[in-house]
Amino acid sequence: MAEQLVQIMGRHRREALPERKPSWLKVKAPGGANYVRLKQMMQELDLHTVCQEAHCPNIGECWEHGTATFMILGDVCTRNCAYCAVSHGRPPKYDIEEPSRVGQAIAELNLRHAVITSGDRDDLPDFGAYIFAETIRQIHQRLPGCSIEVLVPDFQGNEDAIRTVLEARPDIYNHNTETVPRLFKKARPGGRYERVLEIFRIAKRIAPTIPTKTGIILGLGETNEEVVEVMKELRSVNVDILTLGQYLRPSDGHIELDRYVTPEEFRELYLVGMQLGFKHVESGPLVRSSYHAWEQVQAAGV
Repeated sequence: MAEQLVQIMGRHRREALPERKPSWLKVKAPGGANYVRLKQMMQELDLHTVCQEAHCPNIGECWEHGTATFMILGDVCTRNCAYCAVSHGRPPKYDIEEPSRVGQAIAELNLRHAVITSGDRDDLPDFGAYIFAETIRQIHQRLPGCSIEVLVPDFQGNEDAIRTVLEARPDIYNHNTETVPRLFKKARPGGRYERVLEIFRIAKRIAPTIPTKTGIILGLGETNEEVVEVMKELRSVNVDILTLGQYLRPSDGHIELDRYVTPEEFRELYLVGMQLGFKHVESGPLVRSSYHAWEQVQAAGV
């Protein structure tokens, strides 16, 4: 592993960014049959997907492969992370019937793999855990063959909330780390790096057989050394799956882009991750938390 570490430590400081995005960040516009069908159903059932809310560049590819990330508990987050495109403010009252509608949509679309996520709901006593759990149960009931990944907020580290979700038996429990400890205060106010590690300790204690997963965004000002150190700490709490992707600034009001990480650097970080013992590492400029999620499920042995 030492050889890989030497190869990826070349860029630490910000360099002048090119006027245009690098060629490796260009994607085809979505528009396949499955994409159109899923988009229409989202509108008809008044559902949200993080694919749309967060401007994901892979929306066309994922939807065509029968994978979608549903955003429950409204489209407004109680926190204001500096990198995130999701709206922030006071969320509306949650819809108790939403889990049923999500289950209906997933069954009608006959999805292979569904990802359920939400913004932070610090305004709720259980931080939204019950709605997560009920959504999982609805999907299991309506389409038993569909694997389910939950991408949960931190629930402020509340063990009861984590337990509520895990007892509904998702196939993958995902909580994103997002960045390195040094940048947490700047990029993820309201979050705590140590809390992230504790969440995974709790999850493995409650449900040791459910694979855990996390993601890191690159290009916020971190160094490659810091990323590798975080990867090591995530393995120390037995995280199974890791995603690494490029930060793309949603607007001028978001945290400034520090650098474009090259495909070669992402490849070297992938190799380091696999040598550290992750069951699966998805690492590349266009990777987002749910990118190639159907392959991650297989790698995790679900």
